[in-house]
Amino acid sequence: MHITFEELRTIKHSLPTGSIHLIAEELNIDEQTVRNYFGADKYENGKVVDRHVQPGPNGGIVELVDDTILNLAMKIIEEASVES
Repeated sequence: MHITFEELRTIKHSLPTGSIHLIAEELNIDEQTVRNYFGADKYENGKVVDRHVQPGPNGGIVELVDDTILNLAMKIIEEASVES
């Protein structure tokens, strides 16, 4: 899947408080790995995720090899918008 880096960051910033923890818990991965997926570059505690950034407009184009984290984030955003 391809998405701009800016779109990926917008999705991350749209998540309700505590969502990174929920995603990590649901997928049994470290919270920092989830943050790295959304553009962080702190690998001492988290793992490298399967995303590749190519230079371009809007922060570049990100190729997501596995969109599981993204799909879960979108589900959380959708559920939060229905609740409000």
